[in-house]
This record gives sequence, C-alpha cells and structure tokens, in this order.
Amino acid sequence: MAKKSRKIINFVAPDARLGKNVRIWHFSYVGSRSVIGDNVKIGSLSHVDYGVRIGRDTMIEGNVYIPPLSRIGKNVFIGPGAVLTNDPYPPSKRLTGVIIEDHAVLGARCVIKAGVRIGRGAVVAMGSVVTKDVPPGKLVMGVPARVVYERTLYDKKRSKWETG
Repeated sequence: MAKKSRKIINFVAPDARLGKNVRIWHFSYVGSRSVIGDNVKIGSLSHVDYGVRIGRDTMIEGNVYIPPLSRIGKNVFIGPGAVLTNDPYPPSKRLTGVIIEDHAVLGARCVIKAGVRIGRGAVVAMGSVVTKDVPPGKLVMGVPARVVYERTLYDKKRSKWETG
C-alpha cells in the first residue's frame, strides 16, 4: 500500500526575505516585505504580518501574532500565544508597530500595546499586559505590567531552576 504524503501549508509572501536556516512550522504566515534573519524559528499557527523585521537567532513560539511594522531584535524569545498590537485606538487609520530590542524575553500569553518598546534584555512575565515602554534589563509583570526586579535576578532564578 502506498504511503500518502502530507502537505504542510504555510504562506510566505513572495517578496519576504528569509535568512539561512529559518524554520517555519505548520500553518504559519509571513507577510509581504518582511525580513527574517538567520536561524529564526517561527512556531505553528503564528502570524508575522507585512513589513516586519526579525533579527537572527530569535525564537517565536506557536500562536504568536506580530503586527505590521514591528521590529524584533536578535536573540529574542517570544512565548506561545503572545500578542503584539499595532493600533492603540482601533479601528484607526494610523498604525504603529512594537519594538523589541535584542535579548528580550516575552512570556506566554503576554500582550504588548502598539508603539511600546521592550528594552534590551528586558523580560515580560507570562500573562502580562504591557501598556508602556519597558526599560532595558528589567522584568515586568502584571496587568498593567510594572517593573518587579532586574534581569540579573531572573537569570539567577532560571539557572537555579535548570540545575534542579
């Protein structure tokens, strides 16, 4: 009996530019004029809209929405179900993206308001709603998100967790 092949359906716009070793999982979308850096991973059911720029070595988990005009730096982690927005007063005629600087971490199901900048090395805890800029090297959490502690403490806690 012949084995049936499964066809995986993704949409990558013909004018999107993908770097080397980019991996895009099942049922994902990459819009027109987007530029994706080397070694980027985009999880299943994610939507990267038009004109987005993503730096190298970034990992985007499943079910993430990245709106048009957003800028994501290098070595960024975006957890599952995170939503970035681009319209602070929907539905308006003027849109703006979100900026996520290098080495930032966005936890699962967080929401980032249009026009917000997440600073270099900042961490957004899971489920947080970010309504204003996050300073570099800080961890924010809550609704609305507020600074709770430094990235260095987050890294210590993560290291302790990983070593058991």
